[in-house]
Amino acid sequence: MDHDRLFKELLTTFFVEFIELFFPKVAAALDRESIEFLDKEIFIDLGSRERNEVDLAAKVRLLSKEAYILIHVENQAYWQFGFPRRMFDYFAPLHRKFDMPVYPIAIFSYDRPLTPAVDRYEVVAFDLSVLQFQFRSIQLNRMNWRDFLSKPNPVAGALMTKMNIEPTDRPRVKLECLHARNAKIESGKV
Repeated sequence: MDHDRLFKELLTTFFVEFIELFFPKVAAALDRESIEFLDKEIFIDLGSRERNEVDLAAKVRLLSKEAYILIHVENQAYWQFGFPRRMFDYFAPLHRKFDMPVYPIAIFSYDRPLTPAVDRYEVVAFDLSVLQFQFRSIQLNRMNWRDFLSKPNPVAGALMTKMNIEPTDRPRVKLECLHARNAKIESGKV
């Protein structure tokens, strides 16, 4: 099963619901009718010839002004040393190419480790902090699924299975997700 593709599909289909669930203040500031998903932007590291592409980038107009922001969402399904640097490496060309603020978000969907993920990248030269880059972080394995059970949001139901669940609760979580899915189908919201 291609989990990366499924995450991209989920977040593209339910982008507004994703932002509402985790970043309600940001959601309130966005013109939902203006969302434009950008084609897979490919970046090539000339030194290694490695091809990388962002998981999801959406250009969205702000309600309060005639300005746009770019929301970049990256799903990380496994722990990786240097991931914060990779987030910066995506940020810099996005910001340079589109010349607009970028709101970077990382979703950590791995099972282990449970330790808090690093959400910043910093470059220090002697006593000077040359760069401080920070991104929003959603670490599913540190979230309690019960906090999302009553939320009428399809993203909550989809992501609950990657949250902190005791093994004895797994059947209940699966049942609750199926109930929520069936209710949405019956109401015509899927």
